[in-house]
Parts: sequence; C-alpha cells; structure tokens
Amino acid sequence: MKILMVCLGNICRSPMAQGILEDKIKKYKLKNWEVDSAGTSGWHDGEAPDNRAIKAAKGHGIDISQQVSRKLSKKDFDYYDLILAMDSSNYTEIKRLCPSNESCDKVHIMLNYLHPNSNMAVPDPYYDGKFDEVFKLLDNGIESFIKQTLQKSQSN
Repeated sequence: MKILMVCLGNICRSPMAQGILEDKIKKYKLKNWEVDSAGTSGWHDGEAPDNRAIKAAKGHGIDISQQVSRKLSKKDFDYYDLILAMDSSNYTEIKRLCPSNESCDKVHIMLNYLHPNSNMAVPDPYYDGKFDEVFKLLDNGIESFIKQTLQKSQSN
C-alpha cells in the first residue's frame, strides 16, 4: 500500500505524519507499505521540515530531518493508493486537482480514521507552535488508520 500524506506547505504536519507512519511500518513489519508526503502549495519546495517539527519528531525517536518538501503533482494520483489530507481545505484542494473520479476516491481526511465522519482537522502548528500536541494527535490517528486498514484487508 502506497500512502501520501498532504498538508499545505509540507514542512509541519505531513512530514511528521510521514515519519510516524514510516516508524510504524518498521515496528509492525508491514510488507509492501510505503509513505511519502507533499503539500498543496509549492511555497517550501526543496526545503527540510520546520525545525520545530524535526524537534517534536526527534523527541519521539523519529528523524524527519532528511525529508524534502515538494508540491503535490498529477502523477501522485496514479502512484499512490491513498492520499490523506490533514484538513478540509487541503482535502478540497486535492479533490480539485484530481484527474479522475477514480483518483478522487483515493482522497480522505486523515483524522476520519480516528473520529469517523468528523472531518476533524489536524491543526497547523506553524503559527501556534503546538508541535508536540499535533505529533500526538497524528500518532493516534495513524495508529487507528493502520488498525482499520489491516482489519479491512483481513476481511477481504
């Protein structure tokens, strides 16, 4: 399964989400799972994650310092099985860029795996600095995502 985590600038939320899922893929020995991240804007293309995101992840034993920000592209819709938006505004923007209905079916809001049908946003810590809180929220959401995905695949 190929998963793409998407936020606005790809320097805070989606890099932390990528790092968390990469860590859990190793921890749970999830074969054939891969994850990347992107942003709906190209404001930070080529940059490393925000230092505060790097610090929050490092505090949980996860190194995201080597990630490089990039903008969501049309080819992502073909390559990834699932595209997880961090909030409804990014969800709307991703859906707007979808090349087909089939591609749009791959797009979901991340925290709906933790709080079904809530469309709850992963808050952007860029301005308020609450990186640790966002990390924990993402960790819980990703844990729930993995459990639901594995249960679904076992029932198929």
